[in-house]
Amino acid sequence: MTDWNFAHLWEIAADNLPGAPAVVQGARRTLWADFDRRSDGVARTLLDRCAAQQDKVALYLYNAPEYLEGCFAAFKAGLVPVNTNYRYADDELVYLWDNADAVAVVFHGSFTERVERIRDRAPKVRSWLWVDDGSGPRPDWALDYEAVAATPVEGRVSAPWGRSGDDLMMLYTGGTTGMPKGVMWRQDDLVRGLLGGTNARYRHDADYDAIRAKITRPGKVSLPACPLMHGTGWFTALSILAVGGCVALLEQRHFDVEELLGVIEREHVNIAAIVGDAFAKPMAAALDASPGRWDISSLVALSSSGVMWSAPVKESLLRHHPGMQLIDNFGSSEAMGMGQSVSTGADAVRTAKFRLGENTRVIDDDGDDVAPGSGVQGRVAVGGFQPIGYYKDPDKSAATFIVLDGRRYSVPGDYAVVEADGTLTLLGRGSVCINTGGEKVFPEEVEEALKLHPSIADAVVVGVPDDRFGESITAVVEARPGSAVDEADIVDHVKGRLAGYKAPRRVLAIDTIGRAPNGKVDYKRLKQYAVDTLAAG
Repeated sequence: MTDWNFAHLWEIAADNLPGAPAVVQGARRTLWADFDRRSDGVARTLLDRCAAQQDKVALYLYNAPEYLEGCFAAFKAGLVPVNTNYRYADDELVYLWDNADAVAVVFHGSFTERVERIRDRAPKVRSWLWVDDGSGPRPDWALDYEAVAATPVEGRVSAPWGRSGDDLMMLYTGGTTGMPKGVMWRQDDLVRGLLGGTNARYRHDADYDAIRAKITRPGKVSLPACPLMHGTGWFTALSILAVGGCVALLEQRHFDVEELLGVIEREHVNIAAIVGDAFAKPMAAALDASPGRWDISSLVALSSSGVMWSAPVKESLLRHHPGMQLIDNFGSSEAMGMGQSVSTGADAVRTAKFRLGENTRVIDDDGDDVAPGSGVQGRVAVGGFQPIGYYKDPDKSAATFIVLDGRRYSVPGDYAVVEADGTLTLLGRGSVCINTGGEKVFPEEVEEALKLHPSIADAVVVGVPDDRFGESITAVVEARPGSAVDEADIVDHVKGRLAGYKAPRRVLAIDTIGRAPNGKVDYKRLKQYAVDTLAAG
């Protein structure tokens, strides 16, 4: 066997470190032996219920040990784990599970009412596994996850078709139309991409004997403070478990900075993954307000991706722990290793300033490299280990994954300028995608929901600068003749159709949207209108 597979790596950790913790969450401590055994029980049940090779298993869960057990079970059985955004509304969930061809859904009891409401609209799903979170009784149409995990299994579970590095994991992210897109990652590529940057052993063909000899004591403790349903959190957990480490999870389902800092201290967390200023600003404020209250000296690194992480906030955090590294990663679900900035001690790298990854280049519209210091804005292209494409979307795959000079690159649409010193200044997505607190929101989707409101004739959605979340969603609407703009009613209207985080925080009236004859709008002009209107109060 020459390809990497997560199930094999995690089973080696379970063999070598049976009494070490694999996942901790509050008082729950799942040891590696139990993590392995419980995942076998879930894998066995999925196979017994006629799951076929590379069938999809959707994880509709808050952060919990069951999320990672479900992922491990899918890997063991040669199935594909699929993330599910727990903030999605009914139609979005139906679309995702249908698009993914999910045959099983593992869900927290808190979602029972919603699942009950849409279950008949997801006919491909044959198995529903209910995870008890104290929110109510198990529905009779769902299996009890705890009973499934406790199923006695003789030996390790492996499907008749076995496992390989070609086995997938699928990470759903927003597409240019606003609908989720399934990014397909080969496990071999993901292992090499996640672990190969810091350990050359993983860049080469799989050598499981060498790994077995290497993992002789527990690895680092890592805390994904962000949801596992997003790439930042999920990739963090995958990589730390692959080297015999421990994943520490927060208990609260809404971000609580005091809980985060408390867990870092209690569990002696070495690496914490956050999402830019949305997490870092409250951390810095709490540490400034109560210096010495939390011992964060165990932190080796605080890592972020997905949203802006400003230099002043980095400086504030480093004052409390100068010995840690602040790692600002530039990447996306479909492009790993675009760039990175590392801050230490009194050196906080300027916001949006990145060092190019070894496989990264910035190209102009003709596919030629942008010259450093030229001031030309180009698209960021990253080679190396990347996804194989978007699930069931060949056109989008062909547009994003291109061949340059005989090498394959991922070009997801980020624009940047290459400075004279070779560093990269990130400008943002070429589209009008809004990034709010790490969530990607596509204006077209929200605009369509707004235009269904009886008082709205036309609408445009823009992102305005926000100190904490990077951007705040703002709607600029043109009312129908004789109608008034009721902000609260319009926001509630959108929340009834889309996930709450996609709803505008503010709704501003304008006499006319001013569309061009071809139907397009000037987003830049309308964004400035929104900024000026809000500033005027």
